[in-house]
Amino acid sequence: MPLPLEGLNVVEIAQNLAGPFAAEILAHLGADVVKVERPEGGDDARGWGPPFWHGISPAYLAMNTNKRGITVDLKDPQDVAWLANYIARADVLIQNLRPGVVEELGLGADALMARNPRLIYCSLRAFGLTGPMRLHPGYEPMVQAFSGLMMMNGDEGGPPTRIGTSILDFGTGMWATIGTLAALLQRQHTGRGCVVDTSLLETGLAWLTGHFAAYRVSGEVPQRHRTGSNRVVPFQGFETRNGPLIVAAGNDRLFAKLAQELGHPEWAGDPRFQTNAGRFAHKDVLLPEIEAIMLTRTKGEWLDRLDQVGIPCAPIHTMPEALAHEQTVATGMVQAVP
Repeated sequence: MPLPLEGLNVVEIAQNLAGPFAAEILAHLGADVVKVERPEGGDDARGWGPPFWHGISPAYLAMNTNKRGITVDLKDPQDVAWLANYIARADVLIQNLRPGVVEELGLGADALMARNPRLIYCSLRAFGLTGPMRLHPGYEPMVQAFSGLMMMNGDEGGPPTRIGTSILDFGTGMWATIGTLAALLQRQHTGRGCVVDTSLLETGLAWLTGHFAAYRVSGEVPQRHRTGSNRVVPFQGFETRNGPLIVAAGNDRLFAKLAQELGHPEWAGDPRFQTNAGRFAHKDVLLPEIEAIMLTRTKGEWLDRLDQVGIPCAPIHTMPEALAHEQTVATGMVQAVP
């Protein structure tokens, strides 16, 4: 069966993570993606290591599967003119060059779409298309900090902590892909392309929508809760006799079941714990009780026991454990490359 984007020509002038990830998604959907790199070293992500595989960073390899590659010297006017002619035959351009640079090169949206009105011109930026910081370059950790996302992670009372993966890069790549697919659908009706623009900052703000809404209502800044939630209790990690797990009692019915399994069925009728609002207000009383009980059994014992009665729970895996688990294998997400 043909893939949905077969026959679509995509040019990627992007490096690091967000732009290459967006183009990679399109490639996996069948598009012919040509990645443009500079002659001197190529994409910066090639050097992001150790480790390295045959001298190339795994981060680069992971973001650039199913693509073809060419080198273009953007300092050479003849190379730039050739690239502009090449893009004139493309369906989609994905670029995350430093703001202002594309316009100086004559590769901005206005110039390229004048030559190719059907072009979908997708830009990924750090801080957005407008505003006083629109021309600022930026890496993902900067925007985790700037957006407020970093302040939400870590121990309560401790320093803010960066999320351990480049969640804003990946999220921005996904937004770019969604926008590009919507633009392609629109082009079927109008015959014309359009500009798609997104940024790491907008992704960070979107990921914090619930927190911002709570702040607007209460006027209180949400606090950090390690593995837990700042709205639901109990909804967090607990230590057992031989390792941690997550328990997510997301409603009153599930909490009543959990109380039964913990040997305290009376908690479900306790006015302090009957509702989530009550449990949250009295979490300093409830959570230490749960923590002490969880330490009396092994992780496997708790997982079996809670799963049997339908209480959402999961082990907190190491990376090797997650990769080796039969559920991960069953999804087909991890593929061996010959």
